[in-house]
Amino acid sequence: MTEKLNRNTYLSKNAGNYEDSIIINGVKYTKVDDLRYGTNPHQTAAFYRPENGGDVIGKMQVIKNGKSGLSQTNLEDISYSLNIVKFFDKPACACMKHVNPCGAAMAAPGDKLVDVYIKARDCDPRAAFGSVIAFNVKVDATTAEEIMKTFVECVVAPDFEQAAIDIFCNPEAKLNKHVRILKCGDLAKLPKYVGDDTSSAKTIKVLGDGSLIIADPLMTNIHGIADLKPATAESKTLGVVTSTVAPKPGQLEDLLAAWYINISVRSNGVVIVKNGGTLCVGTGEQDRVGAVEQAIEKFGQKYEGKETLPDAVMASDGFFPFPDGVEVAAKAGITAIIAPSGSLKDADVIKRANELGVALFHAPERVFSHH
Repeated sequence: MTEKLNRNTYLSKNAGNYEDSIIINGVKYTKVDDLRYGTNPHQTAAFYRPENGGDVIGKMQVIKNGKSGLSQTNLEDISYSLNIVKFFDKPACACMKHVNPCGAAMAAPGDKLVDVYIKARDCDPRAAFGSVIAFNVKVDATTAEEIMKTFVECVVAPDFEQAAIDIFCNPEAKLNKHVRILKCGDLAKLPKYVGDDTSSAKTIKVLGDGSLIIADPLMTNIHGIADLKPATAESKTLGVVTSTVAPKPGQLEDLLAAWYINISVRSNGVVIVKNGGTLCVGTGEQDRVGAVEQAIEKFGQKYEGKETLPDAVMASDGFFPFPDGVEVAAKAGITAIIAPSGSLKDADVIKRANELGVALFHAPERVFSHH
């Protein structure tokens, strides 16, 4: 029979020999806590924050703990979900699972926060089961009630109404009684744009033999709609080719949202958005057109009989090596795309997008998230 363990007993049996503080690249990190487990229950882990930083996640306030604390997977999903909602001035929500967004959304005109949450959750409700949910604004009682209708691991936000906390902490709750509620710090302190201070936000990857890669976090040069530029390229056979298709009303804002969300999608990744919410996400594919096909197939599975995405927009985290990715997207109804340049066939891709009636924008950088 499996022994029932409380948090302290579990940690005493599974905690590794982790120092109270460590120094990496001249930065001192202080241990916050031993974790419930690492990526899997048989892996130990500990949570550290930089001594002069970590204000957003490292100093999170635990309003309600689950039955046995946080795991590494919880914290990684918290980090990636906050990495999405930090970009938005409007109320936004991201549902994260296995460090990929199941769905994300920002408020459209007339939306309440609960509407934003439902849009994010229902992008892929099957995948959202057991997800981590992040908001960039205070969570209200109505949204809390909706969250408690399905199972989620964690909810993280800058603040919560007391009425929302009461709903989350209701001892009579059955379906979601172990949900973890966490109050994060000021999201404005997270780096977003190239040039932001990253002195205490370096990414650290550990290789198989213990070697480390220390790198800047993934950021973007795109601050807003004004930075979205129509695609242009030159080839010996076609000369200079420029995107000549104008985006439809509202598509520029959707393209911006799709780009920001795609920063936290595992490469190769694409994000398809309409009216401020993700319709589907293609992630972790080895080829780009495969990521597009995967996203469209997911949409068809979710909405039986609806195999097209009329006037949706798409972001791609890398360039299109051939026109086939644009052709697949256009066939599904997508009429605006943002992707970086860099392909030897950029001019051919732009020419084909023009023929298909797709507005194509070139981003100033690639945003592979190779996690």
